[in-house]
Amino acid sequence: MKTSILKLSAYVLLIATFSCIQNANKETAEVVKVEAPIFTEDWESLGKHNESPEWFKDAKLGIYFHWGLYSVPAFGNEWYPRWMHFEDNKFYKHHVENYGHPSEFGYHDFAPMFKAEKFDPDAWAKLFKDAGAQFAGPVAEHHDGYAMWDSEITPWNTMDTGPKRDITGDLEKAIKGNGMKFITAFHHAKNLQRATELGQDVRISHFPNFEGMPPTSDDPKLQLMYGNMEHEKWYKDVWLGKMKEVIDNYHPDIIWFDYVLGDIPEVYRKEFAAYYLNEAAKKDQEAVIVRKQHDMPLNMSVEDLEQSRKNKIGTKTWMTDATISNGSWCYTKDLGVKESADVLHMLIDIVSKNGVLLLNVSPKADGTIPENQTASLLEMGQWLKSYGEAIYGTEAWYTFGEGPTKEPDGHYKNHQAFHKLKYSNKDIRYTTKDYNIYAIVMGEVEANKELLLESFAKENVLDMTSIEKVEFMGSGEVIEWSLSEEKGLSIKAPSKPVKEMATVIKITISQ
Repeated sequence: MKTSILKLSAYVLLIATFSCIQNANKETAEVVKVEAPIFTEDWESLGKHNESPEWFKDAKLGIYFHWGLYSVPAFGNEWYPRWMHFEDNKFYKHHVENYGHPSEFGYHDFAPMFKAEKFDPDAWAKLFKDAGAQFAGPVAEHHDGYAMWDSEITPWNTMDTGPKRDITGDLEKAIKGNGMKFITAFHHAKNLQRATELGQDVRISHFPNFEGMPPTSDDPKLQLMYGNMEHEKWYKDVWLGKMKEVIDNYHPDIIWFDYVLGDIPEVYRKEFAAYYLNEAAKKDQEAVIVRKQHDMPLNMSVEDLEQSRKNKIGTKTWMTDATISNGSWCYTKDLGVKESADVLHMLIDIVSKNGVLLLNVSPKADGTIPENQTASLLEMGQWLKSYGEAIYGTEAWYTFGEGPTKEPDGHYKNHQAFHKLKYSNKDIRYTTKDYNIYAIVMGEVEANKELLLESFAKENVLDMTSIEKVEFMGSGEVIEWSLSEEKGLSIKAPSKPVKEMATVIKITISQ
């Protein structure tokens, strides 16, 4: 009996020991799983990243905003901090008349004046949600060296100066709390002073190195704002350091880059990408990197077209960043705003070509969003609330559309041509989802109007569709229609028009 008890005790001890080893191995494996990098700092490894996850493809609309020290003078545009140093230009004259000579009142002197005293992150998040945005967030830092977050890297941030609060942190909580993804945009690659000769710094250096002006200062604090630093230290400690700081503290779902990113040494671009994607993976985030120029491979990043868009269907998901205003990206006095219909039509055209719109708004320095911008956002949001099924989660049909209005091709250099575009109810854009095709007319369709959708003709569509039902969303009337292989889909509009900025015709295909 005693021997049996001893054997039993030994067996129990063996099981317990084996169990402890298993648990230890399991814990070790879990630690290794979390800590082991998924991506290494080379393009081949980074190219395995899914650059456009389904949530991003489906989102279609995001909102960001240019808001910072440049919002205080509210003059010209967000490039005020640069042009205020150049004589014989309106920015310089405005600065001298209102604040004094730039050598005596520098751009950094606006920091105490940027109070954001009326800033309400919850109200902003609700507005963006009501506008139909699926993601939102700040320009975390523009070219000007001012961080819109609580930074330990630079004293020029919203916690240590101006508002005395963590703007980005407040926004992250409010935006994610409203069920949206969070984006942070970075323009600070242009902040570093890469040239000292007058006229040589136009392209890649934001602040001119003019003798006697604050951007030439040897004060270490001012150098952090004006980018007047030893290059290698700035690349590693400032540019990359700020990226990691925002990733660690705010966990953005999207990081968007402005131009000049290609002037950051490749080693640091790779380090950023691997760090961001690995940190996102730890939190089960499907992260997105958006870039404007050919400074990151398209197999791991999304292409952005500033103030412009494609004139054909994109084979990959792409993005347009455009502003709701007719002028500056930041708030300026008497800033004009696009009509809500024009913003909506831009969104519809982008979505019909597999694109996503990142729309900019321009808050005032006190933290309020002007009423005309708010009204435009809400009008678009109301349309999306009623007809969003034709936008969200859709993809391009075999053709993006038909009608007389054609978009030019190109990047931001063609943005004036895009500004001149004006759609009418003769223009139609298509999207598709499940067994539905949505024909979106860019305007109101007159009562009893006969429409012909030539895209449904056999010579165009190639594979003739078998249509089950045609309906005008927003109207309860039964719609008369006929399909001809030669001409296309003929539709008679309802006897009472659907009075909307854009009219959605839902075409259900037989399964």
